Amino acid sequence: MSYHANEKGYYGEFGGAYIPEMLYPNCEELRQNYLQIMQEPSFQEEFHHLLKDYVGRPTPLYFAERLSKKYNTKIYLKREDLCHTGAHKVNNTIGQILMAKKLGKNRIIAETGAGQHGVATATVCALMGIECVVYMGEIDIARQAPNVARMKMLGAEVRPATSGSKTLKDATNEAIRDWINNPVDTHYIIGSVVGPHPYPDMVARFQSVISEEIKSQLLEKESRENPDYVVACVGGGSNAAGAFYHFLDTPEVGIIAVEAAGKGIHSGESAATSALGKVGIIHGSKTLLMQTSDGQITEPYSISAGLDYPGVGPMHAHLYTSGRGEFISITDDDAMQAGLELCKLEGIIPAIETSHALAIFEDRKFNENDIVVVNLSGRGDKDLQNYIDYFKL
Repeated sequence: MSYHANEKGYYGEFGGAYIPEMLYPNCEELRQNYLQIMQEPSFQEEFHHLLKDYVGRPTPLYFAERLSKKYNTKIYLKREDLCHTGAHKVNNTIGQILMAKKLGKNRIIAETGAGQHGVATATVCALMGIECVVYMGEIDIARQAPNVARMKMLGAEVRPATSGSKTLKDATNEAIRDWINNPVDTHYIIGSVVGPHPYPDMVARFQSVISEEIKSQLLEKESRENPDYVVACVGGGSNAAGAFYHFLDTPEVGIIAVEAAGKGIHSGESAATSALGKVGIIHGSKTLLMQTSDGQITEPYSISAGLDYPGVGPMHAHLYTSGRGEFISITDDDAMQAGLELCKLEGIIPAIETSHALAIFEDRKFNENDIVVVNLSGRGDKDLQNYIDYFKL
């Protein structure tokens, strides 16, 4: 059994392309070309050149000595927070802007929740001199003001989504509407492993540089390529997909996905899709989805703007239902404490999304000699106001 997408874009029963007819030409053009373009030597050369000289890859694999001592296991942090723009998101936007250029597109749209993907998209559009429109929920615009300012400084137009919960789901709806209206000149850079095929597979492939580096870095540090466990937070799940990618079909590597339980899994204010979700279709993909008994999407909640998506990428839905992945839900409070702990033990301020992944060590015990790699998906600058308010700093 493979945990990668098949040629129709399915991970087990999840994935596919459930799209209105008007979106069919856009998705089909991408589907027919994406693998071929990605495999062209000139594409690979430019992609890796930009990852190295512009993004700053490879990112370090850092042995967190004091954190390891506290939890009596070997904890390595994959430092995606050290990427240009402060998170893993730029790995994918570099890949997709090159893809858009190859397809002759001269306008880019994107959706963003926490703003990191919006910033990463605006960044590569500035780099390439391409028009950029970012859709962002009105609520997220208010709680992620520094990222909104960054996008505007980079030349992007930020359009508020004012319907529904005014967060990521609604921003995605607006972006899809825009794409339907502008099919010829516009490429939609989706920021996570969600959406219709080929997006989940394409984004996972661009992010797979993370696990590729983990393997070579572990070989150097521990004389073995495979860790015992790889841990990552999951909203839509692109940082997790990248960290898991080269270990998916290696059963001896444990995969741990960490979701946002918000104020508690059954509090009614949560984003723990694996625990609460049922099979449904969102944004063109069949996956696990938080919904009412009559199929209406439930509003997710998390203190982290990047994890409050009501669904999860189809790769992760398949990892969960097949039992290949272990899914853990972490509350706001536990995540915030874990974030502060990393600051005090290792001198690293993590994004609140990442703090959820770090919070598992309180309850999930590992053996003394286990090698546990945590994907440190982003830095905490964008979340300082949340930290200030929470801890009354």
